[in-house]
Amino acid sequence: MTIKKGEEVTLKIDTLGFQGKAIARIDGVVVFVNDSVPGDTVRAAITKVKSKYLEARKLELIEPSDLRIEPRCRYVGACGGCKMQHIEYDAQLSFKHRHVIDSFERIGGIKDTEIPPPIGANDIFFYRNKMEFSFSDQRWLTAAEIASGQEYDKNFALGLHVPGRYDKVLDIEECWLQSEESNQILDSIRRAAKDLDIKPYTTHSHEGFLRFLVIKQRRSTGEIMVNVVTSDNRQDIMQQVVKRLLKDVPAVSTIVNNINRRKAQVAVGDEEIVYHGDGYITDRIGNYSFRISANSFFQTNTAQAETLYSVAKEFGELSGDDLVLDLYSGTGTITIYLSDSVKHVYGIESVEDSVRDANENAKLNGIGNVSFVKGDVLEKLKKSDEWLDEQPTVLYLDPPRSGVHPKAIREILNLRLPKIVYVSCNPTTQARDIAALTEHGYRIDRMQPVDMFPHTYHIENVVRLTYESSLNYFLPTTIETTPNVS
Repeated sequence: MTIKKGEEVTLKIDTLGFQGKAIARIDGVVVFVNDSVPGDTVRAAITKVKSKYLEARKLELIEPSDLRIEPRCRYVGACGGCKMQHIEYDAQLSFKHRHVIDSFERIGGIKDTEIPPPIGANDIFFYRNKMEFSFSDQRWLTAAEIASGQEYDKNFALGLHVPGRYDKVLDIEECWLQSEESNQILDSIRRAAKDLDIKPYTTHSHEGFLRFLVIKQRRSTGEIMVNVVTSDNRQDIMQQVVKRLLKDVPAVSTIVNNINRRKAQVAVGDEEIVYHGDGYITDRIGNYSFRISANSFFQTNTAQAETLYSVAKEFGELSGDDLVLDLYSGTGTITIYLSDSVKHVYGIESVEDSVRDANENAKLNGIGNVSFVKGDVLEKLKKSDEWLDEQPTVLYLDPPRSGVHPKAIREILNLRLPKIVYVSCNPTTQARDIAALTEHGYRIDRMQPVDMFPHTYHIENVVRLTYESSLNYFLPTTIETTPNVS
């Protein structure tokens, strides 16, 4: 087979692979195709030729799949937020289920474990409690906008990034992920910026004022926080923006201004000014309240977070005598959620602001049997005898997407804990880590995926492991992973 870049081909889409990419095959060679659904027949142009795979751009949908539906959002295909919104939700869950199975079979080498289907979300729109929008002086026009023949201001955009383009932003008028109030705030801030001639910050010259708009909302009570991230402290400008926003959307509870003078494009400031309200809102997971400040982390889908934590708690089979170790504890959500069923929970977290918020959340709920330890997980595990008075009985893991460092896995093995509950937002790194644990005395005995983010390829997964044999102390210093392509 000889395929050249630019060549047009007709493809039948087989399945979805790593990161939700549609996959077809030419003479057994994998072809990744954009904006396609398993069952589609498409005409596509080859855009990249590699030794083991090809990439292609869809030119025409010849025959649509039975799984294809009309997306609700007009920006699907241009925006990177909801890449699977054109696929029936049950089919989305099926593909995510397959992703978990493939991760454990191909990366973890684990093939004899029952993996039930994901627990789906009741709400597949307006489910997020946080949205982060970017300002840009480089607006990306959609195909529909170009075809309309209208004139657009290309020097201003407030919305979401185009996939693969850090500098180009879609000007979003409505998003189906958060709430109607969020869309009203988006519109109010956009009109204020244009009317007052406030310039977006640009990464090229590092000039301009507006960087990000972050909206956080408590669904149960409607509390709303608006955080405008800027490049400087300009209180005269901010006061005008705040006045207009409160007039347009009086439901806003608090407004803050985070000031980020650094070149790094992050929606976190070195300084914070509160212009309206208390500077924070509170939300609930189960029976517990959590204080949410502008820069604190909180699970983005509150309803499904409760489902996820309920599964994790059930997997622990906790008793009043258990001493729990919660690694990567963040602002203490899991730590606090487990506290009513155990003797004590220790949370380890490296980010100082998160540890502070975790302690505040414990006070807010009147909880005395939790302790939060600031520090690197690996270093704290190495010196656990310095801060642990007795041996833990259950370990909870909820690491970042990159998973657990191999050296930290080694320290976890040295603890010889009877049970480990591993919560992950990335089944591929989770499978890699669990493979190391199962090679050294642990056995998987329960697993449950939970869908936190409908219309995306992301899937959470909870695994319980029990220790049942003597340890082998040797672990490889690095554990390689490869993307799933089939």
